[in-house]
Amino acid sequence: MQVSVEKTSELSRKMTVSLPEDVVQEKMTERLKSLARDAKVDGFRPGKAPQQVIKKLYGERVRQEVAGDLIQTTLSKALQDQNLKPAGYPQIQLTEEVNGFGYIAEFEVYPEIALDNIGQLEVIKPISSVQESDVDGMILKLREQRKTWEVADRLSQKSDRVTITFSGVSDGENFTDGKVENYQVEIGSKRMIPGFEDQLIGLKAGDNKTFEIAFPEKYGNEKLAGKLAQFDVEVSSIEESILPEIDADFIKAYGIEDGSEASFRQDVKENMQRELERALRGKLKNSLMDALYEKIKINIPNVLVDQEIESLMQPYIENAKKRKLKIEDLNLPRDNFEDQAKRRVALGLILGEIIRKNDIKLDAEKVRSTIEDMAKSYERPADVVNWYYSDESRLADVQQLVLEDQTVEWLASQVKVSEQELAFSDVLGQEG
Repeated sequence: MQVSVEKTSELSRKMTVSLPEDVVQEKMTERLKSLARDAKVDGFRPGKAPQQVIKKLYGERVRQEVAGDLIQTTLSKALQDQNLKPAGYPQIQLTEEVNGFGYIAEFEVYPEIALDNIGQLEVIKPISSVQESDVDGMILKLREQRKTWEVADRLSQKSDRVTITFSGVSDGENFTDGKVENYQVEIGSKRMIPGFEDQLIGLKAGDNKTFEIAFPEKYGNEKLAGKLAQFDVEVSSIEESILPEIDADFIKAYGIEDGSEASFRQDVKENMQRELERALRGKLKNSLMDALYEKIKINIPNVLVDQEIESLMQPYIENAKKRKLKIEDLNLPRDNFEDQAKRRVALGLILGEIIRKNDIKLDAEKVRSTIEDMAKSYERPADVVNWYYSDESRLADVQQLVLEDQTVEWLASQVKVSEQELAFSDVLGQEG
C-alpha cells in the first residue's frame, strides 16, 4: 500500500492511497468462489457454473464490493500510519489506476491547541448567600402560587384580576376579529403589550374606556409591529387576590410532615441554597468559558461546525414535524446558528485538550453525590438515584456534566480569580 498526503489548508488534508492489482484480484477471486457455490446460472446445476461465467455475470458487482471493503480496511491503517486524526469521516473518491486500485480521501484534522497562557486568564467568581429576607420573598412567591380570587367592589388597582371585553383597531382594520369576550388580565403581570395593563387601573365594573397605545417595534405580528392601535375596553368584573395563611395545612402541602413554620422555613432555605450553589457554579463556568473562548484561539474544523449547526437546528425541526409544518417553511437560516456552533465546538475541543493533557479522571463519588443532590428535590430521592443508575445513557449525561465541573474546578485553580459579592436575587435572575 502506497500512501501520500497533501496539506491543502491549515486543517484540510488530501490523502492518496494506492494498492496493487493483485490484491484486488485476490479478494475478488475469494468472493467469486464463495458466490459460485450457491449461484444459479441457466444451463448449469447450482454451484457448477465455471468461474469465468461467474466472473462475467458478477465481476463488476463484486469488484465494487471489494473496493468498498478495501477502503474500509485500508483507510484506518493509512490514517494511523500517517498519524492523522480526521475531524469527520473523509470524503472518498476512487481514482483511475492502470495497474491497481486507488482512492483519494479528503478530510479535516483536529487543530493543535496551545494551553500555555491559561494561567494568564482572569475571571470573576460570584459569591452569595441566602438571607432571611430572601426566604421571606420565596415564601411570599409560594403563597402567591396558591392565591385565590375574590370580587372587589372598588376601583381596580395593580395586582387585581380584571375581566374585560375588548376590541382593537390599527390603520382602520380590526385585528381582534371583532370583540374578545370575557378576557382575564392580571394587572402588572406584563402579559399584554406594554402600557395596556396600566390603562386598566382606576376602573370599576361596568366602565368603558378607549385608549391608544403602540405595539412594540419587535412585535411577533409584523403587520402590527410598531403600529399605533386604538382599544375599546369594557370592564365586567374586578377581583382581588387572597393569599393563603401560613398554617399547618399550607405547610404540609409542601411535604413538611410536622407542619411547623420553623421546619418549613428551613426546608425552603435549604432548597434555595442548593439552587444558589448551582447558579454560582454556572456563572463561574460561564465566566471561565468566556475567558477560554476569547483568549485561546484555534482553527475550527468546518465539518464539526456543520454537525453542531445540525444539532442546534434539530429541536426546531422536530417541533415542526409535531406541528405538521414543512421544514422549508421554518425559515431557519444556518447563519443564525453559526456563531453559537463555533463557540460550542471550540470550547469542546479546548476542554477536551485540557482533560487530556492534565489527565483529569472522572470522579465516581462526585457523580454519586451529584445525583443524590439532584434527587433531594423529589419526594422519593432513592427512586431517583436508582433511575439514573439503571440506564447508561442517563448516567452518561451526569458523568459528562461532572467531568465538565471537574475541569472547571481545575481551571479555577489555574487562572486569576477575583470575587464579586452578589445578592441572591441577582444570582438567580429574580426580581427583588
